Parts: sequence; structure tokens; C-alpha cells
Amino acid sequence: MTELVQLNFSEKYQIRLKQAQDKLYIFCLIRKKWFVYTPEEWVRQHVLNYLITDLGYSTSAIALEVIVPITGMKKRADIVIYQKEKPLIMVECKAPHIGITQATFDQIARYNIILGSQFLMVTNGLNHFYCMMDFEQKRYNFLKELPKI
Repeated sequence: MTELVQLNFSEKYQIRLKQAQDKLYIFCLIRKKWFVYTPEEWVRQHVLNYLITDLGYSTSAIALEVIVPITGMKKRADIVIYQKEKPLIMVECKAPHIGITQATFDQIARYNIILGSQFLMVTNGLNHFYCMMDFEQKRYNFLKELPKI
């Protein structure tokens, strides 16, 4: 069986896993179906639990794999939370073994030029970074956490 990395999230989250045909599957809270386990999906499901359980965001406000058209290519934002049909929070999830670097922030910043989210979160499940956009100064300011609903 795949070794599950202990992430820097609450242990109260109920992440559903199952083994079938020698593969590990993880259940997605938003898409309501099983996916083959990947380390990035493990992080994504923890983030979703954090957003819903700890911060109070509604599952109906959350979209996954949101297409972001950039220079003729279709990129995908991992998680976007909408408020009044406008992006409020965008989250970029990386696998735990992937370090959070300036390139990660550059990636989410490029996506946010298109989406215009007010808040950003970058995480590999071990390290979490939260930012609030300052659109006038064209920069982001780091926060201790995301706002609760």
C-alpha cells in the first residue's frame, strides 16, 4: 500500500480511501467520486476539508480544476472558491515532496492575472502560504491564514 504522508492539517478530517485492483483510491468531497490516489490529490482533499470544515466555505462555492487560458494554453487552477460568482480564493496544491518556490508563486500569480481572486493559498500539505492581493500595487501581501466565511 502507498505510504500516506502526514500533512500539516487537522487530524480530524475524514479523508476516504479504498483499495481496489491493487490501486489506492481517494474520494473527492466536491466531485463526489473516487479518483486514483496521487500525492497531490491527498493534499487537495486535505485543503478542501480545511476550507469547508475549518473556514466554513460551502461546497457549492468551490470549483476544482478551473480552466485558466494563458497564452493560448489551457492551464488549470486546482481550487477556486467563488463569492457572488466572482473568484474569492484560489489555491495551488503541490505534492508534499514538491517544495514551494518562487516559481510556485509565479504560477499562481499568472493564473490570478486572469481570474482576479482576492486571496491566494499555496500549499504542499506541509507548508501553507496565504496571500491577499493588492491590485493597485500589483503585489500580494502574506497573511497568517485565509478569512473565515
